[in-house]
Amino acid sequence: MTEVGFTTPTAIEIDRLSKRYETKDGPVLALDNVSFAIRKSEFIAVLGPSGCGKTTLLKVLAGLEIASKGDVRMGGKSVRGPNRRTGIVFQSPALMQWRSALKNVLLPTEILGLPAERSKQDALQLLELVGLADFANKLPDELSGGMQQRVAIARALVHKPDILLLDEPFSALDTMTRSQLNVELLRIWSDSKTTSMLITHSIPEAVFLADRVVVMTPRPARVAEIVAIDLPRPRTPEMRVSPEFVRLTDRIGRMIGLEYV
Repeated sequence: MTEVGFTTPTAIEIDRLSKRYETKDGPVLALDNVSFAIRKSEFIAVLGPSGCGKTTLLKVLAGLEIASKGDVRMGGKSVRGPNRRTGIVFQSPALMQWRSALKNVLLPTEILGLPAERSKQDALQLLELVGLADFANKLPDELSGGMQQRVAIARALVHKPDILLLDEPFSALDTMTRSQLNVELLRIWSDSKTTSMLITHSIPEAVFLADRVVVMTPRPARVAEIVAIDLPRPRTPEMRVSPEFVRLTDRIGRMIGLEYV
């Protein structure tokens, strides 16, 4: 299926999506009539103020939350729960401390019952892709925070998902490590071309990584604007100081009324 104006197939369609939570203090509307689409192999960033509903959106796409109204479709089929077509990277790597990096990466393949030897080869290739080929047998407490998050990215990709969802995966890291992993993530995405959606509160991160940035309003989250990022690929760290990069970060910062971080 192709959305009007798109020249490539649509991977994800978010159609008039709303999500309401019932709390002891009354109903809370997290998402309100959100609609946009993501093309196959596109990298989208979703940006907005803290607490606006960005993570709720990701959870609905992942099938971890059920929409109150509207629909989410992947490959033309409505999302009704978790599925193997989706890989997820959370804010915390959430690695099993008693399993090596390799065995942590292999976990989804074990749950899905995929062939063991083929999965091991895929996992080793992914560890090489994320720069951890020499750390396959290390336990998580022998890895830095940035290395653990690389393991989490490899784990999310090992079962060859069609969609990669990233929920502020670098927010707990120091600025230098975060910048390095932004470059690494772009390299991984360039190699895999997995359709990706990143939740972030960092405007420079969104502009550096994405093809388009979906800017959300304060809660209840609505789409304020979708900004096309016309910076050439492959992206390089030097682009972060280019006039066009600065213009885009400033424009988006003015939209949400915040200084970018």
